[in-house]
This record gives sequence, C-alpha cells and structure tokens, in this order.
Amino acid sequence: MLNIALLSRGPGLYSTQSLFRAARRRGHYVRVIDHGQISLIIEQGIPQVFYEGTKLVGMDAVIPRIGASVTDYGAAVIRQFELMDIYTSTRSEALIMARDKLKCLQILSANGIAVPLTVMAGMPEALPRLIGYLGGAPVVVKMLESTHGVGVVLAETKSTAISIVEAFTKLGQPVLLQEFIEEAAGADIRAFVVGKRVVASMLRQAQEGEFRSNLHRGATASIETLTTEEEKTVLQAARLMNLEIAGVDILRSKRGPLVMEVNASPGLEGIETTTKIDIAGAIIENVENGVNKYEGRRKW
Repeated sequence: MLNIALLSRGPGLYSTQSLFRAARRRGHYVRVIDHGQISLIIEQGIPQVFYEGTKLVGMDAVIPRIGASVTDYGAAVIRQFELMDIYTSTRSEALIMARDKLKCLQILSANGIAVPLTVMAGMPEALPRLIGYLGGAPVVVKMLESTHGVGVVLAETKSTAISIVEAFTKLGQPVLLQEFIEEAAGADIRAFVVGKRVVASMLRQAQEGEFRSNLHRGATASIETLTTEEEKTVLQAARLMNLEIAGVDILRSKRGPLVMEVNASPGLEGIETTTKIDIAGAIIENVENGVNKYEGRRKW
C-alpha cells in the first residue's frame, strides 16, 4: 500500500475524484491536498512541507493536478517534494516547460517534431512581414499561457491580427502567431500518454462556426485510433517534455501530424467519458511502478 498525496485545488473535480477512487480501488491511502494552502520551509539541508499547520511526512508519491493560474507556486511545491526524495508523477521542471507554449514549441521543433508554423514578434513593426511568413491571413493568435481555448483567437485579416496582437501587448500579454491549418476543419486529436504508451485517444470536433475544438466550448468528442506515425509523434513529444502523464494535442495536416500542445495536467473527464477507458487506473499503476523504480531514498 502506498501513501499518496493528490495535489488539487478542486477536491470535487472529476479528475481529482477519478484518481482518488482509482487509488482506493488499488488499496492505497490517498489524501487530497490543496497545494495553494501548502507552506514550504526552506532550511539548510532540511526541506519541509506543512499543510494546515501539520508537517507532511511518510508520503510515497505525489500526483500533481496543478492549474495554469498557479503554475509557479505549484511547481515550487512539487520541487520541495522532489528535494525530500518523494516520487512525483509530474516533475517540476517538466510542468514549467510544458506550460510555456513558446518553450514547448521550440524544444519540439528543434528535435524534429512537426508543429504549426509559429512566429513571435519582438517588435510590432515586424508583424506584417511575419504574417506574410505564415502565408497570410487567416492566422491564429495565442497567449503563451492559455487554457480551454481562452486567449486563442482566429484573425481573419492581417489588419485584425495586428490589432489583436497590439491589444494583447498593451495588456502585458505576449502572444504567438500560428498558421491556420484549414484542412483540419476545426478538429484535433487529444492523445493521452501514461508512462511510455498512449492509453486513449479521441477526436474533438468544433461546433459549427467555431475553430477551437475544446470540449469546454461545445465541441463534440469521439473515439479515434491513431496512425502509427501519429502515435510515434505523440510519444516522442511527451518524452521530450519529460512527462510521464501528458495530453498531447495534434492536428492532421497535409504534411502529416502537427503537435499543437503538450498538456502537463490533462483533464480526465472528457476522454474517460468518451473512450470508457480507466485512465485514472493507468495513472495509479504508473505511479506504483514509478515508486518501485525510484532511485531516491527518503531522508526526512
């Protein structure tokens, strides 16, 4: 039996409950902990974590469910557990790297993974030329840290794209511009990676008049089988991000699969409901294997 800490600010959320139930079914003790209420004690040679005034001890594993709004502090909490030689299913640096869309795309593309053609303007004066480099409008404008399609806009014309970028810039929000993959027809694929295998995949189709295929925006989902090339791409993307648990989003284009994003804390509700696969159970099994293989030795 393992003593598992499930880091989540929403104990009633589907993903949290699914993981909790899966851990209990496998005979583990699991506690849901709000990482926003955790205190970190930084002392020479003695890293400590306190929750609700009590020192957390005796844990075998931590499963982080860190929201985008608290990425930095969530990563700091994970790092503290790592320093205590406790296995974490998502590493702190992997979380930070995946959450930064620019850094993620830089690493993937530099290692041979196909991604949508992407540009980032250091100066507003460069925008017309960069939009031309993307093949002209329409182009997709994305905030560096966007979730559920928030901060993702399709600019139909060059002037609209420039106006949107200028507006985001004035608000202190850096953005990326990406080519619009018309042949994807408002659909993408979410592949869920656990360990070294794809455990489930689904196709998400945007509703009519919408190009964003997020389920939170009314998209529909159906079971989808990956091609050999797509599966290889998905697994390589997760490996490059150093993630054992990842949701990899790909577009089907004329030049093959394009990785849009690698999600370090993917939700379970949509894909478990669609595929009927016990993904939470696969995650708990992966945690068990991870603890068994973990080389660190608990000191505290």
